[in-house]
Amino acid sequence: MEPDMKWLDDPQVFRVGQLPAHSDHYWYRDEDEARAHKSSWTQSLDGQWQFKFSDQPAHRPVGFYEQGYDTSDFGSIQVPSHIELSNYAQLQYINTLYPWEGKIYRRPAYTMGPDQSAAGMFSEAPDNSVGDYIKHFRLASGLADQQRVIVQFDGVEEAMYVWLNGHFLGYSEDSFSRAEFDLTDALVDGDNVLAVAVFKRSTASFLEDQDMFRFSGIFRSVRLVGVPRIHVDDLNIRPVVHQDLQDGELSVGLKLNGAVGEHARVHLTVFDKDDKLIIDEKQPVSKRVSFDHLPVSNVILWTHHNPYLYHLMVTIVDDAGDTIEAVPYEIGFRRLELRGQVIYLNGKRLVINGVNRHEWDATTGRAVSMADMKADLQTFADNHINAVRTCHYPDQIPWYYMCDQAGIYMMAENNLETHGTWQKMGAVEPSDNVPGSLPQWRDAVLDRARNNYEAFKNHPAVLFWSLGNESYAGDDIEAMNTYYKAMDASRLTHYEGVVRNRDYETTISDVESRMYASPAEIRAYLSEHPTKPFLDCEYMHDMGNSLGGLGEYMALLDDFPSYQGGFIWDFIDQALWVTDEVTGRQVLRYGGDFDDRHTDGEFSGDGLMFANRQAKPAMQEVRYYYGQYDN
Repeated sequence: MEPDMKWLDDPQVFRVGQLPAHSDHYWYRDEDEARAHKSSWTQSLDGQWQFKFSDQPAHRPVGFYEQGYDTSDFGSIQVPSHIELSNYAQLQYINTLYPWEGKIYRRPAYTMGPDQSAAGMFSEAPDNSVGDYIKHFRLASGLADQQRVIVQFDGVEEAMYVWLNGHFLGYSEDSFSRAEFDLTDALVDGDNVLAVAVFKRSTASFLEDQDMFRFSGIFRSVRLVGVPRIHVDDLNIRPVVHQDLQDGELSVGLKLNGAVGEHARVHLTVFDKDDKLIIDEKQPVSKRVSFDHLPVSNVILWTHHNPYLYHLMVTIVDDAGDTIEAVPYEIGFRRLELRGQVIYLNGKRLVINGVNRHEWDATTGRAVSMADMKADLQTFADNHINAVRTCHYPDQIPWYYMCDQAGIYMMAENNLETHGTWQKMGAVEPSDNVPGSLPQWRDAVLDRARNNYEAFKNHPAVLFWSLGNESYAGDDIEAMNTYYKAMDASRLTHYEGVVRNRDYETTISDVESRMYASPAEIRAYLSEHPTKPFLDCEYMHDMGNSLGGLGEYMALLDDFPSYQGGFIWDFIDQALWVTDEVTGRQVLRYGGDFDDRHTDGEFSGDGLMFANRQAKPAMQEVRYYYGQYDN
């Protein structure tokens, strides 16, 4: 397999050589490691990498990944980080438009006709910067004796090609989903050279037009993970609560890989918080193992105020009784129902006191830390925020575990926004909308839905699968809705774009979702015998002296059972610390402050918190009104 630059231009090529998407479980050498959450099979590659920046593809160092290539003119960069925040490239914030509008004419491939493939649009583009990364490593002792070794990239923006020791491994485009590649056949004893070429633009650029700073690079962690001779490739956990809300049952499906013909067994145990054993089952190893309808009596329900989690452990044990692999997971039992036009959780009407949350740090951008995430959850707790929408992409994997533990209701959103393809100068004009109903774009967005579902399907916090944001509507988004429904009947789907195209009202989204509808507009909808519950996926828009009208929205909760609340836009400003040229002091700067033309300026500053995580006065309004419905 040889890499091809033309993949950057082709929406039908978006993953090459990647391992299939799977559950986000961790795996360990034994149960002691699992309980300590410390694996001897994991080797971090975070830190300093060699780096070469090129302003366009024609200027990149061709063959930099080959063994013996002279990298003496390479600099260095921290991984994870953004190329733009490492002083290699121009910072730019933009909301709706694509960054090249008014400079380079582009229309998405196949939108102007079935023969309009847009060859060369990005592979030969003068505005497509490239970051070439090199990392030397030796396998840690814990990995050297493993059957396989894979590399995990938690987030790379936007299109990347990967090599090991000169051997091409694959290609990936979905910036905010984990990409994995098998290194085993290309590994050598001693020094190994991992090379990554990251292109800022590709056909994925049309799918990632989110309201945010436009960064590039390896901005989330990278690691090596050892895989034992029998391995749990995928874990599918289905806790079910019976209608009486007293008892439940658990089904667990496993996909195993490796020496599955070996005489070994799968041992499944589940303990409650008091370490009482409530499930203890064994089955022989095979490619697929299912534990079905295991009864759980007197189940303790997972809720916002009591996020009760049971402890599941899957252990692969050989004939001698030795552990081959241990996989832990925390599971929650909760019953989500749509009855008529009202959503119920555990028999009580669901009220969303939510926020939209971009991942953000004023120093590191979207490369957020565990400390950032912990601080955000504390802010949620302090201000009666019970729900979060992962706008408009999947977040770092630890965030989902943390929301499970904190009892935060999640709307898990795909990495999709194509705002600039259907809204021009404020008008709805979808002539070149993607994905629309174009067959050439369908697989790409379905892959993003699959990445989102497979990774986070086991988290009790996830109540909604969101198909994306501000991408109009068409057959392709309808296909995403169909996919989620086929895979998961236990959750609801969400998408706001059908407001723009009512032809898909009955086939996309379980909820009527709108942005910035006035209380009067919502009241009118709810008074006219609605067919769906109403959810504000974005409302209030906390920029400047905003949020004073929150009480009018909250009053709708008392008047209409099918009003379920919503998610304020948004949680935190997107602003960056810089040193002021005149005073020498550290100041926060927004879009437009970096000679980033064109731009939407301070539109990036519409959070309930400043970028340094200091609450704005508007947070008092949130705490007061959300507190009245925090039950």
